[in-house]
Amino acid sequence: MKHHILLILMIILPPQAFAQKDARAREVLEGMTAAYTKAEGTEIRFGGTMEGTLALKGEMFVLDCAGIKSWFDGKTLWSYVEDSGEVNVSTPTPEEVQAINPYTMLGMYRNGFDYRYVGTKNRNGRSCKEVVLTPETEQDIKSITVGVNASMEPAYIDIENRNGEKQSIEIKKYTVRKLEDGFFRFNPKDYPGVEVIDLR
Repeated sequence: MKHHILLILMIILPPQAFAQKDARAREVLEGMTAAYTKAEGTEIRFGGTMEGTLALKGEMFVLDCAGIKSWFDGKTLWSYVEDSGEVNVSTPTPEEVQAINPYTMLGMYRNGFDYRYVGTKNRNGRSCKEVVLTPETEQDIKSITVGVNASMEPAYIDIENRNGEKQSIEIKKYTVRKLEDGFFRFNPKDYPGVEVIDLR
């Protein structure tokens, strides 16, 4: 489940050259990505298969989900496991970052994925433009469905794996606000008595 949380960030990565693909789908995906990248910070509350909160700014994020809170400042990752009272500090690879952050998948359409616009869908009382992404080469993921609302914000992301497993992420609240870089670093003063384990 963790690696699908990181997939969501990939749809926001820096642009690359586009192949000949569905122009309407690309317009929707680019509009959503542009709305995110121009913000100085975004806070998201999500539910569905998993529940939690996610704060984003560029490549930096803070993810609080399933008893683990992670801070990533673009270089260093701090992961606080509530049950053990420990914080692990590491320098993750790009692949490891993808496995943690659900928004990584928002940039995936730029490289290695085909995409098509399937029309306007109503879900949970909201009308959304829906785009389906499928990998160009065989992998665990069979398809990713993204619903984008009128404000060009993601409203839901559904993931279907080749083994039949399905996951759904519903965006319950999407707030744009300025977030300072320090917000994305673990502050030991906020967690007195927590053991810090440096794995770098």
